[in-house]
Amino acid sequence: MKKKHKILFVCLGNICRSPAAEGVMKALVEEKGVADEWEIDSAGIGGWHVGQQPDRRMLVHARQRGLNLNHRCRQVRATDFEDFDLIIGMDAQNCQDLRMLAPTVEAMDKVQPMSRWLDPAMGYDYVPDPYYEGSEGFELVLDLLQDGCQRLFHGLAHSPGQHQ
Repeated sequence: MKKKHKILFVCLGNICRSPAAEGVMKALVEEKGVADEWEIDSAGIGGWHVGQQPDRRMLVHARQRGLNLNHRCRQVRATDFEDFDLIIGMDAQNCQDLRMLAPTVEAMDKVQPMSRWLDPAMGYDYVPDPYYEGSEGFELVLDLLQDGCQRLFHGLAHSPGQHQ
């Protein structure tokens, strides 16, 4: 039996980028018919928005692309470093913060930047925070995440499967 791919997307407050990444990735694995092989969640470095829905603007822009972000915001927990195989930070500061929270060296190794899966031709080496931007900022984030999550999916789905 194949081991599940367990991915946690992380941004600063868990209201824009990381819940969007979670929604994009969940839609992708459902479309591919492999949702049962994936565990996907998102969280924030800070706890300011715990229990809230994602930012209303992100919900609107995601819905326009057929994405349903039914996430409740939460903060990164110490157990996330045990529960997930890959913890993806949206920018360099998120990754630095995650590495500082990691309880072990092995846990630190699970932290990867989303930029690892972004197309260099798009001109971004991080996923910018759209919170203080207009509509174009939210659209850009969704464009980057849709492309990056495709690359992430193909990279993991075609890697040698592990068995339980």
